[in-house]
This record gives sequence, structure tokens and C-alpha cells, in this order.
Amino acid sequence: MKKNLIAVALVAGICSTAAMADDGEIKFVGAITDDACTVVNPVGTPLTVTLGTVSRSSFTSSGDTASPTQFTIKLTGCPAALNGKTAQVKFDGLALDGDNKVLALTQEAGVAKNVGIQLSDSTNAVVSLFEPSSAYALKTGDNTLDFVARYYATANNAAITAGPANSTATFNIIYN
Repeated sequence: MKKNLIAVALVAGICSTAAMADDGEIKFVGAITDDACTVVNPVGTPLTVTLGTVSRSSFTSSGDTASPTQFTIKLTGCPAALNGKTAQVKFDGLALDGDNKVLALTQEAGVAKNVGIQLSDSTNAVVSLFEPSSAYALKTGDNTLDFVARYYATANNAAITAGPANSTATFNIIYN
């Protein structure tokens, strides 16, 4: 009896595995390196970018931007092995309404509505969250990676509300 139960269980397991069909496959490729620069503002010592206080009337329709502010990610002690190579930056954070091109504001009392923060790199290309920026050339020693942050309206002026407009993002340097 025990042998029959084991056989039935074994056949059922094989049949259920065979019934599952795969639609595709993903291969993840990468590497971990010892050759890296030191980030001046690591997690725990954040870089503060002040976008300032902007009038709600600065935005008339969805897609309008205001208060572009340059900021720089500084890398120090880049080893000779990276000289002539490039780096890209991947920003992570909460996307506004599922739009990875706009960083959501931190939810706090009275937070502004229908506004987020958009990032662009030194080529003026919008940097989507979770995607690498344009490449920055690296040299031995110190390097600067320049970006711009700006407020971004996701609705027309009538739907935008005043309030705190703060956000937080983390980032990773990708060496190529």
C-alpha cells in the first residue's frame, strides 16, 4: 500500500511539472568589482539638493517644469584601472503614479499634489528611475557626475496643490 501511495505521489508530481509551460527566459549578467571609486555622499550622508519654494502658478499644464537645479555626484579615489572607462548612475526611488520618469514626493502632512521631481543627466536626457543614465567618462582620481533636478507637474494648474515638495532617491554607480 505504501509503495502504491509513493508511486501515485511521484507520478502526480511529474505530471504537474510537465503541465507547466515556460513562455520565456531571462538571463541576468553582471560582475562585482574591487575597482571602484569612493562616493562622497553615501547612504547615511546624503547630498541635499535645494529646489526652493516655487509658486503653484509656475505650472500651467501637465509636463511643465520649474526650478531646475544642478547637483553633482562626486567620486574620489578612482583607481587607475578605471581610467578611460565610463560610469552610469541608476537612481532608485518611488515613481509618481507609476511613471518612472518622475520621482514621487515624500508623503507627509500637507504634501503638494500632482507634482513630482524629474532628473536629467549632463546630456539633458531625462533619467528614468531604475535605468542607467548616460555614460560619464572616468579618469584616475576625482570625478564629477553632473545632473539636474526640477519640479515636474503631472496635472494642470488647477489640480496642483501647495505644500511640502520633498523626495528621496538612492543611487548606484555602474562601471563600464
